[in-house]
Amino acid sequence: MSSRKNSSRKSGFVSFCPISSPGSPALLLFPINTTKKACYLQLNLIFIIMIFMKTFILFFFVIFSSAHLFALMDFGAEEIIKAAGSDIDVGAFSVPSFFDWNNDSLDDLIIGDSSGKVRVFLNNGTINQPAFSNSFFVQANGSDLQVSRSGCLGSFPRVVYWDDDAKKDLLVGDGVGYITIFINTGSDTNPVFDAGTYVQAGSPVSDIYVSGRATSSSVDWNDDGTNDIISGQMAGKVLVFINQGSNTNPVFQAGTNARLGGSDLSVPSNRSSPDFYDFDNDGKKDLICGNTDGNLLFYKNTNTVESPVFSNYVALTSLGVPIDLPNEPRSRPSFCDWNNDPFIDVLIGAQDGNVHLFPGTPEPSVILALFFLLIFFTGRKRS
Repeated sequence: MSSRKNSSRKSGFVSFCPISSPGSPALLLFPINTTKKACYLQLNLIFIIMIFMKTFILFFFVIFSSAHLFALMDFGAEEIIKAAGSDIDVGAFSVPSFFDWNNDSLDDLIIGDSSGKVRVFLNNGTINQPAFSNSFFVQANGSDLQVSRSGCLGSFPRVVYWDDDAKKDLLVGDGVGYITIFINTGSDTNPVFDAGTYVQAGSPVSDIYVSGRATSSSVDWNDDGTNDIISGQMAGKVLVFINQGSNTNPVFQAGTNARLGGSDLSVPSNRSSPDFYDFDNDGKKDLICGNTDGNLLFYKNTNTVESPVFSNYVALTSLGVPIDLPNEPRSRPSFCDWNNDPFIDVLIGAQDGNVHLFPGTPEPSVILALFFLLIFFTGRKRS
């Protein structure tokens, strides 16, 4: 032992720090005059750095490898959103979305109802735990904003920035099948809207009419930097209106049908209600649709980001069971980050007038894989 110590002293940098059991010294790259206490401190520092690095690697694995992979994703148990201690109930055929209405850095609930009006429930909770109390009706031209209702749809509102003026506007589909844009004449913090005009498309231009139940939203469909209009409708098709103009002055082509392989996509049981999210994290928008039966159907984009074409649907699940709201509720989904975690959540409006939340969670197989990964990263060899 003494000969090895002498050898280490010749280098001036390698020392045996007396911190392990007799006969099994720890070789550390410390100066030879390092005291036992200093050796402990330096070793603890190295240990802390190693734990930090392992935690950092694990964190990025969780966020980027599992959080948004559709194949490994399942939604949690259904929750009904409450306001002032009671289930939110807007009468019938609710259409929710989650957006920061008053610029307080908390997303709020914007809900279309069966009368054709739009209600706002301001979030007075936190970014991690939203909470709501009373609601108010959105105002347009001096009175409650209202569009034409028909059958199972009153209003289908979506917040947009239509004329690129940094003030939120409101795109509202109606039950008859028309789409109205309401321009914000107030401020971005306190929106107030004009009387609204029907959105037009085609040449010669005419009011967009989707043959009933316009479940419309604004999406950059072809990845050209301008916002297009996508709308579901009564017969289950998904219509695409490409913007040939600009975000300041949109000009829309006549509508075409979204494609399922080599044919037009048609949602089973009709009354398509589309939303878009890149579930499989491949950089291409995927299509998720509600329908008459209350399902949530995932259509994977198998083509390009500029020209989406979809494969046949897979039913999205909650606790491993396909989401299927009771009776014929007309599911109208909107994807959001409800609770500021790494998993995408979905709000669904339905015939009962409630707001159904399905929080995103990884499937048990992902949790098990992460558990073993955690053991791998934090395990220590024992002699």
